[in-house]
Amino acid sequence: MKKILITGASGFIGSHLEKKLHNEDNFIYAVDNNYTGNKANLEDLIDKKNFQFIEHDIINPIDLEVDEIYNLACAASPVHYQAKPIETSKTCVFGILNMLELAKKNNCKILHSSTSEVYGDPQVHPQKENYFGNVNPIGIRSCYDEGKRMAESLMFDHFRLYGTKIKVVRIFNTYGPNMLENDGRVVSNFIVQALQNKDITVFGDGKQTRSFCFVSDLIVGICKMMQTENFQGPCNLGNNQEHSILEFAQKIIELTNSKSKIIHLDLPQDDPKFRKPDLALAEEKLGYKPKVSFEEGLLTTIQYFKQKLMKEGRMP
Repeated sequence: MKKILITGASGFIGSHLEKKLHNEDNFIYAVDNNYTGNKANLEDLIDKKNFQFIEHDIINPIDLEVDEIYNLACAASPVHYQAKPIETSKTCVFGILNMLELAKKNNCKILHSSTSEVYGDPQVHPQKENYFGNVNPIGIRSCYDEGKRMAESLMFDHFRLYGTKIKVVRIFNTYGPNMLENDGRVVSNFIVQALQNKDITVFGDGKQTRSFCFVSDLIVGICKMMQTENFQGPCNLGNNQEHSILEFAQKIIELTNSKSKIIHLDLPQDDPKFRKPDLALAEEKLGYKPKVSFEEGLLTTIQYFKQKLMKEGRMP
């Protein structure tokens, strides 16, 4: 039985990862400060054997005996990281340093969840891992974009200096059950607005693109990365099917049979115009290919939010 530490454990992606790893008969230490995480995401695990939730902020050290570390801690939506930019930078820098020191002490593998935001507003499309990015270092998104870039730097410095067993994945837009509805992300925003027949808010003209990956496909990629030997990354993970934001809004209206109208708001500062992963490296090194179709994933996510809103009495 492996002892596995997952930070950001009560968040969207963390909650799916630990359910998979716990089902594989591992002992899970689930660590989160619950800034954007929700302990309700863990209700199926919280009282189970071989599972321990620890409320803790990784900007402070923690001492555990573990065999693997998955570092998913950090507010990932602009709404939340822009509300606490300094704390976000601390999580990216102090947090990863603490996790790297723990990995070094335990002589164990550590996987860090980086982000497509390290590419900034890209001038290369699709984005390959050897592209250095186009990031504003002093903008309202820089606490996250540059914080994640610094975390990658620290991961590779630790590898070069101490031989720490590192893995770095760059996660592109991911969606599915357990997302927060109020975090400003496209998927959750549009679905909740559509289910309540409210105006769907599209920033800019809606021609900017994103590539949406269903969470189960991402979890497969993360686990493949941890299991692969002699490959540190960084490695893109996501889905390379590209859609415009406007197309996405129209699809949500269709699938929910909504009466919502689309309205346009000003584009936020430094919002990327294009986002699509080049997955050639993930396919070569991990045998990774996303399987869940755009519509299939959306229908599952719509059903999740529909049940949640009905339970809370917020469906029209």
